[in-house]
Amino acid sequence: MALHVIVGAGPVGTATARLLAERGDRVRMVTRRGTGPAHPAVERIAADAADAARLTALTEGAVALHNCANPAYHRWPVDWPPLAAALLTAAERTGAVLATVGNLYGYGPVDSPMTEQTPLAATGTKGRVRNRMWADALAAHRAGRARVTEVRGSDYIGVGGTSLAMMVLPRVLAGQRVFLPVDWDAPHTWTYLPDVARTLVAAATDERAWGRPWHVPSAPAVPMRELAVRAAALVGAPAPKLTRMPYPLLWLAGLANPMARELRETAHQFAGPFVMDSAAATATLGVEPTPLDRVVKETVTGLRG
Repeated sequence: MALHVIVGAGPVGTATARLLAERGDRVRMVTRRGTGPAHPAVERIAADAADAARLTALTEGAVALHNCANPAYHRWPVDWPPLAAALLTAAERTGAVLATVGNLYGYGPVDSPMTEQTPLAATGTKGRVRNRMWADALAAHRAGRARVTEVRGSDYIGVGGTSLAMMVLPRVLAGQRVFLPVDWDAPHTWTYLPDVARTLVAAATDERAWGRPWHVPSAPAVPMRELAVRAAALVGAPAPKLTRMPYPLLWLAGLANPMARELRETAHQFAGPFVMDSAAATATLGVEPTPLDRVVKETVTGLRG
């Protein structure tokens, strides 16, 4: 019965803990308040994961250290560096594989489907923060000091997520109008939260995955409008009322709202096609994406529940 340490009890950390516990592994969840799913195989620890010595002690004997943390959006430049450094230090000192949940911010604006070989060309603050984290981890791996991997998903869909889809779908199900800076008809890749957990565990426990990033297997890209139409049809809700907000309004909103201000950097992801190629993880790690019909049905069921 292997021990896995998970930092962060958000949607991905929680899904990963449940997956590991249900397959018979031991899980130690580390959060500031000792939160996490209630399960006999899940030990919840209140600790500051940015404390390298404390995190190292908690990681001793673990086969993997899963970085599922997600500091507040506007605090990434401040909170991520010490936390990422502590995670890497703990992995180096204990030998646990450092498996990080990343994202696509590091690629910056793109005009073709993203693969793991797409250049990390981000110029925005959040993208540069994530790229620095990965560069440091990869350097440690190549120097033989640690074993690392990273899984990157597109915008999440699934109960508990906070992405665009999970902002839109509850309003659609309630028959309300949605007004956001989105090209509602542009193809977009949506990544199902349970598929993130499955890919993270697969990458952490398969030595073929170490030393490189992987895209989370995701269903073929579809526009947000199609997701909304499918969700509404499942519950007999009215046809979705989706209106595109002009970008200048988002910019102005950012003057008073920190979250809106941070969204300026990633606005390109919703201004046109945003497609992720995830074939590599399916071919190598054997993780198949959950079919989109099932994703929508399970998400709608969870929202209504």
